[in-house]
Amino acid sequence: MDAANALLDQFGKAFVHLLAQPFYYIAVLFIILQYMRQISLERRMFAMRLHIWPRLVAKAVLAGLAAGLLASVAGAFIGISLSGDAVLWLWGSAVVLLLFRIRYLCFAYGAGILALLQWIVGFTALENSSGWLGDLASSLAGLDMPGILVLVALLHLVEAFLVRRQGDKLATPLFLEGKRGKLVGGYMLQGFWPVPMLLLVPATGGASVVDLPWTPLFGGDWTQGWTVVALPMIIGFSEMTRTMLPEAKARHASKGLLWYSLLLTGAALLAWWQPALLPIAALCSLLMHEAIIWRSRAVEATQSPLYVNDQRGLRILGIVPGTPADEMKLRSGEIISKVNGTRVYSKEDLHEALQSSSAMYKLEVLNRDGEIKFVQRARYEGEHHQLGVILSPDEQATYYASSEPATLLDLLRRARTAKRRGGVYVEDEDRSGSLNV
Repeated sequence: MDAANALLDQFGKAFVHLLAQPFYYIAVLFIILQYMRQISLERRMFAMRLHIWPRLVAKAVLAGLAAGLLASVAGAFIGISLSGDAVLWLWGSAVVLLLFRIRYLCFAYGAGILALLQWIVGFTALENSSGWLGDLASSLAGLDMPGILVLVALLHLVEAFLVRRQGDKLATPLFLEGKRGKLVGGYMLQGFWPVPMLLLVPATGGASVVDLPWTPLFGGDWTQGWTVVALPMIIGFSEMTRTMLPEAKARHASKGLLWYSLLLTGAALLAWWQPALLPIAALCSLLMHEAIIWRSRAVEATQSPLYVNDQRGLRILGIVPGTPADEMKLRSGEIISKVNGTRVYSKEDLHEALQSSSAMYKLEVLNRDGEIKFVQRARYEGEHHQLGVILSPDEQATYYASSEPATLLDLLRRARTAKRRGGVYVEDEDRSGSLNV
């Protein structure tokens, strides 16, 4: 059997093994739950859905397949000593961390903790003890943690690309609580992708007698044979912004992920070259990922809210797909200053101006650069009077998005909003009325 046939045979067996594992299906189920919650929140706030969750899930699965293919090809040249035990350790740690915080469902945290545990166990005699504890210690000690950290860095590189390309398309407009209790508009950018990987790894026992036509960068002794290991992974991001346009926030998040990937790769390679540096690489995996979150929050804290109305008119927060506003190519962040020749400063002004003409929509709009543009569209007979814009909240706004789900239990609960009663916003489970015009 030549090298090409051997590779195809091993990859075929690994793919069957991938389908037999529960982890890929767990990842897809988690993504379904996240997007169903997102759609529920849209319905509760705006009495309509701005996204369709089966379509979001289908796109996530397809993008994840492409990402898995690219990562698998790259991994074949890197060379990672990954075993079935490593898959169990990674997913086991991820599930445990998920019980504490949803955002910890990221292998950066699981891999970092496993690397620290491996380093700590190395100072004990647990690996040589009998019983289940000794078996666990021996299994943990056998993990190629530098290689796994390189794999985590590679996944974040893929994630940076997906966030840059798709992040703004996954954005959901929200009413959020700003400083001093005032409501402002904002966006939740949230995306998840299941990434099935088939990794070419060195193996003992002559898993293949055919030599590889190339030499991987590192990852053990390839003269003893090689095999292919199925590794289902999940990558994703969740960002909230009150101060940026969705596409700007996606670029910001993508840049942070890119730097994280490059720095973690360097730390992992240093740990591979000098094993004593493994705890430093582990801390880099954990702390640099937290630094991405701190960086995002710091930027948000230093800038003024974008989605607020002012004396120039009404700020557009979102556009409802398939509406006149969508056809006229209005965009979030723009300001509607005049409608059918009338100045508008409130939703009531906008409703009256829209009803003043039964034939046309004529709008004077300030674009994102503050320049005036004029747009118009004929109003068809029998067409609903709504324009199809979601406006930034005003003093009459009643509902806003409550806290994000923090734990797995929160994710399984119904999406929460909050309602203003007596000047104070409290959590409320009633469905809100329509907030678009």
